[in-house]
Amino acid sequence: MSLDRMIEKIAALQNPTVAGLDPKLDYIPSYIKEKAYAACGKTLEGAAAAILEYNKGLIDALSPIVPAVKPQAAYYEMYGWQGVRTLCETIRYAREKGMFVITDGKRNDIGATMEAYAAAHLGVTAVEEETAEAFGADALTVNGYLGSDGIRPLLKVCQQGDKGIFVLVKTSNPSSGELQDEALAGGAAVYRTMGGFCEKWGAELPGKYGYSGVGAVVGATYPAQLGELRAALPATFFLVPGYGAQGGGAADVAPGFDKNGLGAIVNASRSILCAWQKTGAAEKDYAKAAAAEAVRMRDDIMALVGEIRLP
Repeated sequence: MSLDRMIEKIAALQNPTVAGLDPKLDYIPSYIKEKAYAACGKTLEGAAAAILEYNKGLIDALSPIVPAVKPQAAYYEMYGWQGVRTLCETIRYAREKGMFVITDGKRNDIGATMEAYAAAHLGVTAVEEETAEAFGADALTVNGYLGSDGIRPLLKVCQQGDKGIFVLVKTSNPSSGELQDEALAGGAAVYRTMGGFCEKWGAELPGKYGYSGVGAVVGATYPAQLGELRAALPATFFLVPGYGAQGGGAADVAPGFDKNGLGAIVNASRSILCAWQKTGAAEKDYAKAAAAEAVRMRDDIMALVGEIRLP
């Protein structure tokens, strides 16, 4: 099961974090952009080329430290097909470096359309009698609020290809409570109900470390709910956004972990991507600065989590 591979990587590196690759041109050193623009012009092609070189530098520096990366699809799609190509090449490069890749796409649809999303991001695409991976990520974030019709096509692909998903449950944004905290007829909050569905769906993708292939997105900005859900969802691994630039700290993410130091992988994006700017590092040291911030984040969280042990 795909998340088993992620868990093993987390334990091997003693680091329960994921670096979000959400690049903006403002984050990229000028020498990288100038090189790309000289070759391709100030075009979508030039922007995509700059982002790819920037990402590769980050991956080279982070791969010995951080078990996973999480590219957010929107930051690539905004540059058209050229940016989507960079997303594909970024995923491939990160996997070649041994990193687990979570595509943050928050896909949400039903039936044949969800089957197409599943094939694109996690499975294979048929071209007559041949098949090929389109993007080839290890896991995908998805929106489960269309119900099981939007999840079951993914489960089949995950079973066939050793992949995983992370379902939106209690998200980190300020207005998430407008819907997710509302009580349903039975008294449970919407996010608790969605968490229960994750446990149910995950029973079809069991893992050898007690966590299924169906994870949940639960924000660091709501530590009480994070702890509540950890107790309520023993077989569901959490992807935890909101650390760093969104205000979450080590104490906020700690409730997401179990007694073995497992159960959660914590995301940071801007604090890693922009570390060279924040620290005043030389442009050519952008990747080195990102690695230093990743180490600081790891040590910050591990001071509370303790040793990570495989059960």
